[in-house]
Amino acid sequence: MSESSAEAVADVVVAAATAASAAEAAGSWRRATGIAGAAIGVIAAGAAAGVAIERMTVGRGMRRKARLALDSAGPYGTLRGTPGKAYADDGTELYYEVDDVEPDPGPNVSPRRRRLFGRKAPAPVTVVFSHGYCLNQDSWHFQRAALRGVVRTVHWDQRSHGRSARGVVQTQDGVPVAIEQLGRDLKAVLDAAVPNGPIVLVGHSMGGMTMMALADQFPELIRDRVVATAFVGTSSGRLGEVNFGLPLAGVNAVRRILPGVLKALGQQAELVEKGRRATADLFAGIIKRYSFATRDVDPAVERFAERMIESTPIDVVAEFYPAFTDHDKTEALACFQDFPVLVLAGVQDLITPSEHSEAIADLLPEAELVLVPDAGHLVMLEHPEVVTDRLADLLTRAGAVPAGATVSGYGSTSSTAQPR
Repeated sequence: MSESSAEAVADVVVAAATAASAAEAAGSWRRATGIAGAAIGVIAAGAAAGVAIERMTVGRGMRRKARLALDSAGPYGTLRGTPGKAYADDGTELYYEVDDVEPDPGPNVSPRRRRLFGRKAPAPVTVVFSHGYCLNQDSWHFQRAALRGVVRTVHWDQRSHGRSARGVVQTQDGVPVAIEQLGRDLKAVLDAAVPNGPIVLVGHSMGGMTMMALADQFPELIRDRVVATAFVGTSSGRLGEVNFGLPLAGVNAVRRILPGVLKALGQQAELVEKGRRATADLFAGIIKRYSFATRDVDPAVERFAERMIESTPIDVVAEFYPAFTDHDKTEALACFQDFPVLVLAGVQDLITPSEHSEAIADLLPEAELVLVPDAGHLVMLEHPEVVTDRLADLLTRAGAVPAGATVSGYGSTSSTAQPR
């Protein structure tokens, strides 16, 4: 994004924040919810921080029809497993699904499975996937499809996301969400879905932070049961310094105004949601800019990401946002140093910049660091072959599959991934 475009975005953000604050004081929320709900809400969602202005003026009717067509025909997010429920320490119901290993198919095992792992029966390992802020378990669609029937996997929805219930202490007591709470939520899911056996933890963005919080509070679980870990587009701290690709003046304004505006918007959720729907084109442009880096992303994948983020209510956005500024789990990373670790990030990620992944890898010198040059925040959707390839390799290195297995024939990673 050019400097002038970035400045324009900053102006939109500041104007939206100012409008929302003024409207709150005057009791006239309807004048502010449209642009505030779209610009501020989405930026806080961690999925956007810029806007493709042309989307607001060209072919709006055509884009609306395209969204409807993609919603009806898009295959993404349709994979389902055996459902289960876990309960957090505050009583919040957490939804998860299990994809169990298929029975040994004998000589009819698929060539693709042989190419990925080189064997028919996988080791008794469970791979647990934790998703990011304003997403849900379906964000791992491609990786889930690739591993399905090959290794046991668990996909869960974080509290107040996807099919999980709203956080009890948030809705009843007004307690802000903390990353520490998410770590305890993951522990509850592991107790329910993976009561025994080795575990591989995989987390994207907030999901990676959740894994760090788990290690911070339950280091013995990491020591005794975790055999490998993958951190995808995440951070161990200092998120308050991220500039979202905005110029300095815009960043300072957002940091100063955003927390209060989000809190106010969360208290008028119904009106804000109407504003978000009314400004769907602006919303879509923002999401694309801050989710993906390449121009040739499958439109169905773009729409899939848009739907997930759209489904996160503004009051949930407001509940979670302050937790990221407070997040600091740098010391907890020491719990992951004794087994294989993958750290993967998109170089053009504006939400959790790749420098944060490099900092994690510096503290875990035996970790494999993979930087994907033409990838944004949702790297597992934008370049699924890279992420799946590296995850399969991680399972091999962890002993979950034979040491002689190869994944070199799956995906085209040689020209994009840069392992350190």
